[in-house]
Amino acid sequence: MLADKILNFINGEFVATDKWFDNRTPTSNAVIGQVAEAGKAEVDAAVAAARAALKGPWGSMPLARRVELLEALVAEINARFDEFLEAECADTGKPRSLASHIDIPRGAANFKVFADMIKNAPTEFFEMATPDGRSCINYGYRRPVGVVGVICPWNLPLLLMTWKVGPALACGNTVVVKPSEETPRTAALLGEVMNKVGIPKGVYNVVHGFGPNSAGEFVTTHPDVDAITFTGETRTGEIINRAAAIGSRPVSLEMGGKNAGIVFADCDFDAAIEGTLRSAFANCGQVCLGTERVYVERPIFDKFVAAMKAGAEAMKIGVPEDSATNMGPLISKEHQNKVLSYFKVAVEEGATVVTGGGVPDMPGELKDGCWVQPTIWTGLPETARVIKEEIFGPCCHIAPFDTEEEVLEKANDNKYGLACAIWTSDVSRANRVAQKMEVGIAWVNSWFLRDLRTPFGGSKQSGIGREGGVHSLEFYTDLKNVCIKL
Repeated sequence: MLADKILNFINGEFVATDKWFDNRTPTSNAVIGQVAEAGKAEVDAAVAAARAALKGPWGSMPLARRVELLEALVAEINARFDEFLEAECADTGKPRSLASHIDIPRGAANFKVFADMIKNAPTEFFEMATPDGRSCINYGYRRPVGVVGVICPWNLPLLLMTWKVGPALACGNTVVVKPSEETPRTAALLGEVMNKVGIPKGVYNVVHGFGPNSAGEFVTTHPDVDAITFTGETRTGEIINRAAAIGSRPVSLEMGGKNAGIVFADCDFDAAIEGTLRSAFANCGQVCLGTERVYVERPIFDKFVAAMKAGAEAMKIGVPEDSATNMGPLISKEHQNKVLSYFKVAVEEGATVVTGGGVPDMPGELKDGCWVQPTIWTGLPETARVIKEEIFGPCCHIAPFDTEEEVLEKANDNKYGLACAIWTSDVSRANRVAQKMEVGIAWVNSWFLRDLRTPFGGSKQSGIGREGGVHSLEFYTDLKNVCIKL
């Protein structure tokens, strides 16, 4: 059952404050709970608890025991799968079919993957001769970076939070998590699980609130936070990067995207349509890796647009518990207004609206929810705002191209560089185009297919650093060289 009061989790205890804000469900915009907003005092207490835990049982715990606790954490999340699913869907409005397949399983798996990885993580070892004829050895030694501030987004709340908390804890760090104010529930619920399996107090802390002059700012500017990891929009990432510069603290920033899909005429047409429908409209378009710019080779352009139109119009918009639903609402009224403003801009700039472009007619209390239609445009120049700026909604612009050189120039002509999807049956061309794309991840004949051992992150204004696999270990540990003369 959903909690009416969502509290901060500090030093193993749930903590209320005298300041509260509404937790709303985007399906109807109704208030479904109250969230305790953390002030500076609560953030100070959370950071102090995290630092104390580094010097307590957690800091001295053998790796094997730490791994056991993380594996117990996975088992307990799975045992309470339905509770996590209910909390995630209440906050986000996303279909249960999506959250049960991706959000909750991957949220748990992130702990398992990095627990396994840290058990088998090698370091360097070198032997060398010394000038006096003796010898020495050098070996690498990983130690935790310390207290990690984790600033989380609202689109995949549990998954993207544990994507950072998992490796941070596996490496022996402690964390202070600031979930999005839109989606506080699963981060708080995870606190119950931490206590249940015996994670020591202070290892995992959650402070709720907003950005400026609230929990987000207090965490990122706190002098005792040793590193900061963030997923969210580029503007906020820039603010966090400036804050981290004070004290020269490391940051990992996964930020915005305006991702391109490139569809060649020799593609598997049905697979390209299915993949592009998912990449444009999954999670109501609220995926940093989503495709908002689609370039289609001219011989199949008209056919592709028609098939995308049919696919978009066949989507079932509805509530999470309806098994037929494959698109839910946007996260909030504020975001709905932002997305609708771009829908208006597209028309003002001369777009042809292939389908959508407005708000669907929803029944009963759902009429006040944060709904928008899946939307497709054609006919805009590359200078149009809806082609240059991240919208983060269920929409895409489809444009024709004639040559590989032309499409590469257009696809790379953007300040973002997070991901792309390339659809072709020509392996040589796929490899050539993927290497020339200025992105952190290039999919070929797939989308959102992730091996968690591989590097993940963005180029240009889409981010700083890489996480995933050993790249997460590099961020969440300080690698020390020990030189011993024999």
